[in-house]
Amino acid sequence: MTTQDTEAEQQESDAGRGPVKSAERTVRILQALAEPPYVLTVAQLQERTGYPRSSLHALLRTLVDLDWIEPPTGGATGAGGYGIGAQALLTGTAYLDRDPALPPAIAAIEAVRDESRCTTHIARLEGGSVVYLATREAADAHRGHSRVGRLLPAYATSLGKALLAERSAAELDALLPGDVLPPLTPDTVSSRAALDEELAAVRRRGWAVERGQNLPGTVCVGVRVEYRIPATDAISCSLPAEIATEEEVERVAEILTRHAGALARHLRSVGIR
Repeated sequence: MTTQDTEAEQQESDAGRGPVKSAERTVRILQALAEPPYVLTVAQLQERTGYPRSSLHALLRTLVDLDWIEPPTGGATGAGGYGIGAQALLTGTAYLDRDPALPPAIAAIEAVRDESRCTTHIARLEGGSVVYLATREAADAHRGHSRVGRLLPAYATSLGKALLAERSAAELDALLPGDVLPPLTPDTVSSRAALDEELAAVRRRGWAVERGQNLPGTVCVGVRVEYRIPATDAISCSLPAEIATEEEVERVAEILTRHAGALARHLRSVGIR
């Protein structure tokens, strides 16, 4: 970063206008490393961010020194690429540790798992995506499921559909990428019009369902937890597609609806908003 860049950045910060350039660049680097494939070379980071190579190297050195990222094997000139470091994990878990709604929510999804015999999740709407806050595996879980911290497009998950169904058309316009929705699988809802039909069905019955839209061979049922207006959190169950008959989906939806209602009432009663 040149002296002129530093002076301009300081002037912008002092004036209170817009983001500080180096801080914004640092966050963008961490965001890039938080997405697959999770390890990126300098060239790949430069391609993703568009930052000048000299500035990028300086920021990477600082992040390595502070343990926010890990350097490639053998140092900056070695093989491989940069990856997220331990400090990023420690800071990220603080988000979960400070959330007063999470302990009761975890107890609720554990109760849902025990009653439904399905893997259960709780997630929160962040922009147009849902971020998974906790997962509890069924005893006979047949495959890997969403990990804590995973971010998925809301339109491709039952959790997200349950939350999007409460939003107005104008709010959906702001949250969604457009009329065409990028697919995660061949079964992902592919257009805003098709999504609107699914959301209308969610409003009618009170719960959301998706079949293989983010993970082939898996059916998910989701219900929002209405302790905030509009709701930001939802809980869901995942079950293998081969056992997800209409009767089984409705059984799971009833369990989720009952526990989500009880959780929302509890959170409101203790003043958690």
